[in-house]
Parts: sequence; structure tokens; C-alpha cells
Amino acid sequence: MAYEAKDYSKLIGMEGFSETLLKNHFTLYQGYVTNTNKLMDTLASMLKEGKVGTPEYAELKRRMGWEFNGMRLHEYYFDNLGSKAAVDKSGRLAKKLAENFGSYEDWEKDFRGTGTMRGIGWVILYQDNVSGKLFNQWINEHDVGHPAGCVPILVMDVFEHAFITDYGLKRADYIEVFFKNINWAVVESRLK
Repeated sequence: MAYEAKDYSKLIGMEGFSETLLKNHFTLYQGYVTNTNKLMDTLASMLKEGKVGTPEYAELKRRMGWEFNGMRLHEYYFDNLGSKAAVDKSGRLAKKLAENFGSYEDWEKDFRGTGTMRGIGWVILYQDNVSGKLFNQWINEHDVGHPAGCVPILVMDVFEHAFITDYGLKRADYIEVFFKNINWAVVESRLK
């Protein structure tokens, strides 16, 4: 069964994100979905043809993490956008953030600080499935650095395509507008 790109057109008109930026970003995401499907089909064919021991099969297997994670991380990212409501400071998520970081404000400083680091990638608030602990993680590439057994709670894309059209090199300005558009209800629903 093939993956289908989700429709995120409801995000058009979101404060601080131009229609051009969003439509370009949606197109990039759709490319990850398309490539994930192509890779899965090709790998299935190679398996049937007995080509699992080939260098081509190995390279396609390695590529799968890039395409699949590119697809899924964009879905987390787009899903956690589109609201103007502030975080509920008395809610489960804010309490858990305070428990793990000392306060919501300290968590936000850490998340924003992680997002302004030099480089391309993602900033992800993860929850460890074993301990329940929350922590912010920098991910350079889609397929590298994800902590095993952890669930993404909040995902922020900090590859240039997510902001350069509207903000040039002013990543901090993008992060500011990202925070104004977080759908905290979706983020909290990911918490275990």
C-alpha cells in the first residue's frame, strides 16, 4: 500500500509564512512521499529477483531512511502548526516540560537555542518511551541521530527551505513566528 501525501493547504494564510514558502515546502514534502513509495517498490522487486546481496540493494536500503524520515518528519512538522493558542501552562505538557527543564521558559530557551545552532536539520522535542523524560535534540540529516525508542513531540524544520524565502538568513525570526503558530493541542496529544 503506497503512502499518500497529506493535504496541508489549511496552513496557507498562517501568520509569518508566505504562500510561496508553504507551497514550495509542500512540494518538497510530496517529493519525499513519492520517493519513499518508489524505493519501497524497487526494494520489493529486488527482493523478489534475489538481488538482496547487491551493492545497489544496500544503497537503496540506506537511502530509505532519508526519504521515509523526510516524509514523516515533515508530517510531524506540518501537523504541529496552524494554531494561535498559547501553550496551556497548567496542562500536562507544560507540567512535564517544567519537570524536565525546571520551567516551561527554560525548555523554550533550550529549544530556541538548539534551533539557532549553525547547520541544517531539525529540532525535535523527544519523549523517551522508557523513562518518559523529555529532551530537545538536534538532528542534522533525516536519517541520522534519532534517539532509539523516543517519540517526537514537537518538530521544527530548520533546513533553509523552511524559512529562507521569507526570512533570508534570519533564522531567529523564523523561530519566533514558528512559536506563534504551534498547535499545542496536537503537540500535547503526542505525549505519552
